[in-house]
Amino acid sequence: MVRKNEIESGGGEKPLDLFLRIGLDERTAKNTVANNKVTTNLTAVIHEANATGGCGRTVGNLLYTVATKFPANALVHRPTLLRYVISSKIKTPAQLEASFSFLAATASDDLKVNDFETACGVGVEVSKEDIEHAAEEIFEDNKAVIIEQRYRLNVGELFGHMRKKLPWADPKIVKEIIDRKLYDLLGERTAADNEKPTKKKKEKSVKVEDKAIVEETAPPKPSDEEINPFSIFPSPEENFKVHTEIFFSDRPVLRAGNSKEVLEKHLKVTGGKVFTRFPPEPNGYLHIGHAKAMFVDFGLAKEKGGNCYLRYDDTNPEAEKKEYIDHIEEIVGWMGWEPFKITYSSDYFQELYELAVELIRRGHAYVDHQTPDQIKEFREKKMNSPWRDRPIEESLKLFDNMKRGMIEEGKATLRMKQDMQSDNFNMYDLIAYRIKFTPHPHAGDKWCIYPSYDYTHCIVDSIENITHSLCTLEFETRRASYYWLLDALGLYQPYVWEYSRLNITNTVMSKRKLNRLVTEKWVDGWDDPRLMTLAGLRRRGVTASSINSFVRGIGITRRLHNYTSLHYMMIASNFCTAVTIV
Repeated sequence: MVRKNEIESGGGEKPLDLFLRIGLDERTAKNTVANNKVTTNLTAVIHEANATGGCGRTVGNLLYTVATKFPANALVHRPTLLRYVISSKIKTPAQLEASFSFLAATASDDLKVNDFETACGVGVEVSKEDIEHAAEEIFEDNKAVIIEQRYRLNVGELFGHMRKKLPWADPKIVKEIIDRKLYDLLGERTAADNEKPTKKKKEKSVKVEDKAIVEETAPPKPSDEEINPFSIFPSPEENFKVHTEIFFSDRPVLRAGNSKEVLEKHLKVTGGKVFTRFPPEPNGYLHIGHAKAMFVDFGLAKEKGGNCYLRYDDTNPEAEKKEYIDHIEEIVGWMGWEPFKITYSSDYFQELYELAVELIRRGHAYVDHQTPDQIKEFREKKMNSPWRDRPIEESLKLFDNMKRGMIEEGKATLRMKQDMQSDNFNMYDLIAYRIKFTPHPHAGDKWCIYPSYDYTHCIVDSIENITHSLCTLEFETRRASYYWLLDALGLYQPYVWEYSRLNITNTVMSKRKLNRLVTEKWVDGWDDPRLMTLAGLRRRGVTASSINSFVRGIGITRRLHNYTSLHYMMIASNFCTAVTIV
């Protein structure tokens, strides 16, 4: 594994050398290298600005600000801004901040150059005489306060007045003039000027004291998020922003996001409503963790007046049963949620297959013959498969043979051609299709190739026009592959957001382990009261409303929380246990 401070920025060059060359002081440069995200952003900015050969410190500091503060929804315009910075048409922090505000409002729409330059003060020259004249007016207006407070005055207020009068003035010259005028008016600092002012204690009346006591004892006002946990999510109309940046090992950057045309088409279909989905895999009974997922998915749709699909993620026929499908639908209803529609990933097998063919045609997928162990070894070593660069026509023919059942199970897979040198393991040519001569509980025996979760999930989200694709934090590293695939196929891209997962300590949560307990008869079925399945909790006497109240109290943020008990959910059954959100 390469350590952060050894990461190369291209051409064998270390980021630290590159950052020092643009004028960053050594401490800032080293702190930057310690932050992988900022290192990646700043390296990309320097290359976009063609400043790899170095630049002055003033320009370098502006580049650093662009790397750390540029609005994510307008990344398409970052190269344009950098041309203004390098040419010194934008040369002050105030101009840069103005550019950020303008570009954030513009987002991915076409840039109106004249309006942009006006908003950023491009071409506006403020002379030293202009600054002198403005400073005289400011000092005259504030003379009494300045004389009274002397050097204890908050000089920042004077700078604020200057920014209002001359927003594009050079801050260095402004400081020089303000410092000089203060000295001309007040003379040398005295010992009294350096003393901290003593705060006078105010005598409180009885009524004021009573009010203070009331304020101290009154409970804190709940935040907007506590009142409405769904307030953190953007509206469907805002889904034109860049969702994420995917940095490829050979230096290009994919800024995944919807074009204006794609978003307008999506909004026309949905009517601007929120569309979510609850996508359980039917390979077992639902447990308490699924209660939180239901609350997030169904709850957001209900809060926003939208719709939520119940979608069975049924891409693995070996582990799925009709019993589980029936249970999930029944328990969702018991929890008080009503699906907009009940769908199956297998409903879209034909469309998924056709899109896989298109992915091959576009050069983004290939048929591979490596075994699972070989794939694992090659991924660990960041090595390409020997079949990665086979001709497109050859992969198309082999994939058709896979579909026809002409290739043995385990002898071929379809893999996405992503980036085997990426820092993200989930970009190592993930499997899109594998051969399984197993009948499907919903689709029957029509197919002998089945799509993977990584291939299916994002495409079906797009097909169903999901506005908010919500999942738990362990899927965060898959965000890159999610958007990579949708971008490669030119499909609509939902807004993805990850939240903290619900885990309960000292109990079994894994469906695989729960399945073993049930099948090996260690417990009395999936609804055994000792299990943390929803069926088990129901059999124990816990109500659906108390479960929903519990998960609402947890919230849907990304923060880590610790809970000492499920007391307020389980009090009726006299059951307490420790809960951890991870």
